[in-house]
Amino acid sequence: MVHVGRALPEIVKACDTRLTSVLDQAGPAREIQARRDAWTAFQKNQTTWLNQSRKSLQRTLLPRFSNSGNPVSVSGQLELVAEGAIDDQILASRLAMQVLDRSSTELNELRLRVQHLEGRQELPRGDVLLPDVIARILVDQWLDAHMSREAWGLVHDAVSPILATKLHEAYKAANEFLVSSGVMKEIDLQALVRRVPGSRSDTPAAAGRRDLPPGMRPVAGQPGAAGATSTGAPNSASGFPGSGRSGPHSSGMGVQDETRMMTGTSPLARARMRAQGVVGRLKRMLIDRVGGDFEATHVMPPSPALQQAMQRSSFAAASGNAGLYITGSSGPGAVYVDGAHVERAANVLRQRTAELKQAASTPTEKATIEVVALMFQSILAEERIPPSVRVWFARLQIPVLRVALAEPEFFSALQHPARRLIDRMGSCVMGFESNVSSAALEAEIKRVVQVIEQYPETGRRVFQLVLDEFQKFLSTYLSEQGTASRFVSVAQQVEQKETLSVQYTIELRKLLDEVPVRDEVRDFLFKVWVDVLAVASVKYGLRHEETAALKQVASDLLWAASAKPNRNDRARVIQQLPGLLQRLRQGMGLLGFPPGLQDQHIKSVSDTLADAFMSRTEAISQESLDNLSERLANLEDYLPANGVGDLDLDNESIEMITGVDAGNIEVINQGGSQPTEAMRAWAVELQIGSWFGLDHNGKLNSVQLAWRSERGQLYLFVTNGGRCFLVQANRVAAYLQAGLLVPSEEEALTVRATRDALAKLDANPERLLN
Repeated sequence: MVHVGRALPEIVKACDTRLTSVLDQAGPAREIQARRDAWTAFQKNQTTWLNQSRKSLQRTLLPRFSNSGNPVSVSGQLELVAEGAIDDQILASRLAMQVLDRSSTELNELRLRVQHLEGRQELPRGDVLLPDVIARILVDQWLDAHMSREAWGLVHDAVSPILATKLHEAYKAANEFLVSSGVMKEIDLQALVRRVPGSRSDTPAAAGRRDLPPGMRPVAGQPGAAGATSTGAPNSASGFPGSGRSGPHSSGMGVQDETRMMTGTSPLARARMRAQGVVGRLKRMLIDRVGGDFEATHVMPPSPALQQAMQRSSFAAASGNAGLYITGSSGPGAVYVDGAHVERAANVLRQRTAELKQAASTPTEKATIEVVALMFQSILAEERIPPSVRVWFARLQIPVLRVALAEPEFFSALQHPARRLIDRMGSCVMGFESNVSSAALEAEIKRVVQVIEQYPETGRRVFQLVLDEFQKFLSTYLSEQGTASRFVSVAQQVEQKETLSVQYTIELRKLLDEVPVRDEVRDFLFKVWVDVLAVASVKYGLRHEETAALKQVASDLLWAASAKPNRNDRARVIQQLPGLLQRLRQGMGLLGFPPGLQDQHIKSVSDTLADAFMSRTEAISQESLDNLSERLANLEDYLPANGVGDLDLDNESIEMITGVDAGNIEVINQGGSQPTEAMRAWAVELQIGSWFGLDHNGKLNSVQLAWRSERGQLYLFVTNGGRCFLVQANRVAAYLQAGLLVPSEEEALTVRATRDALAKLDANPERLLN
């Protein structure tokens, strides 16, 4: 805890800097005020937060004893939690996840050594070594110091990198101390496997659980545990680890802890931890069998002989020699590509791997060549990727090898651009049926590979460049295909209309808070006219004269509904009333209201106007009316950037707003239970182009995420046959939570390739350096 305690002043300073920097950022008045309040509270309470956090950290080091003098043990009983406790745990877990992204390997090794030293099978859930315990202390003391959760959200990005760095240093130092003291100098990887008596530890699901750190492993009765439904099996109903449960992002907290909180671990967090466990195992194996070069950020350049061999290989691939040059299955000069072409490319790569290892002069070079080769063998064997795409993946082996030789972190960093590029391209094509291909997508993958081959010396920079370009390509390409292109435009208009309706209601309510307006007029404005303004804004444009005229109708109605003790005002009302009522009917016509419904609203408004004519209503001052008119005319200037709440969608409303036949689009407006915050976070991170299994109304569909709206409120999923599903963000999260929307991939392509490489090296370790 010395490292964390010493870091507290640095963390406080970073928070102060962050809160000060956001004070001058532009935004809605409400956000500006919230940032100002957060800064003021921090200036007042930062010392208290620092001191209480330090004291809480110190208290965690003290042993706890019961009245009998025995150490306190943690009960497994369910317990109620205070209001907001789950929200607090989510905040802490997000912070802890940042630490685990950096230090999962070091923490796992320290955990094993401490358990060995103390004779335990598992660390207590409140052990201060666990990052979620430290994160929870910081969050709890922040709230106890009278600072808000919203303010914590502003400083999270400032706190997380400092805490992650300091805990990484602390875990590393603790491991070095224990090793120097003779505690488990060698880590037995089998110790990472916790076998439950009677469990089937040789199943794929169990193999996946071996990669999880202790607090992330399922226990009996929980998803993924022995005896429970195998949620990791490809053919299971849920198909994604833990997709039938949800909860806050866990970071080392046990599943039993989260049961007490009455919520499960986030599937997104579990998938990330399992992936981190796989690459962590590879890193430990390489360090153990080869040496410390794999701990370095950068290493010495490849030997001259190896450089020459890689140049010859690159030239052979780019010039069409060695059986790796295939034009693809579509487009000018195309040839049919099948499994035979892929097998030929795989054989060429095996031969090339042998030649490169022959030219290598160090164990590090040989090990790197072998691991990259095994990863690409796995990728080329993935039959869900069309052969015409796999032959292009084959040509990435040498460029990836160059990066791996220069940056050993490629093997352990899940966010390395080379890994991310291969994962993104793979995830986009895995949903293609055998008789379906996409010339444009294949052409883009071909272009990506050729750009990488043209710049062999640029390392990760070229991978990052083409990754960014590929992401941009996906954002437009998928939404422009077939029926999707038409419905993307429809969805954009629907989202805009529904968002404007909500936002107009909020702003109009604020405008009328201090104005004496009869309930009949107020209800008409909120329930009818805000929708009229929203539809007009979508149909004509926010600044169109027709939209402006309808805003003016709202101002005229408010004026006409105020008391008229003055003869001139009464004469003006008599003169303007027919035109005002006619404009009200025109507005309701935009909403498709039938004449009978229009008559009901007109009668209610007319009765109020009659009372105003007889001075039976309260008067609105001219100053207030002028202010209302100005604000209504420029209503968009006061609207927040993001929409709020659910959208009221169905096929009929889509056709009314846009005038487009919605017969081939299915609107999923309801479904699943109310999603948790963790599920909403998972929905936000779904990648455009990824494939899913969608179980809707008892029918299973293979769908691809083709588009997400600018405000993130609507998602468009498309089948190979062109059927479109328009789903609100809240419903996407609910379907994920209920297991009705399941990712087709249990893990990323390169993670699976790493796992396959590890299995082969475990079975045949001699091949690593031979």
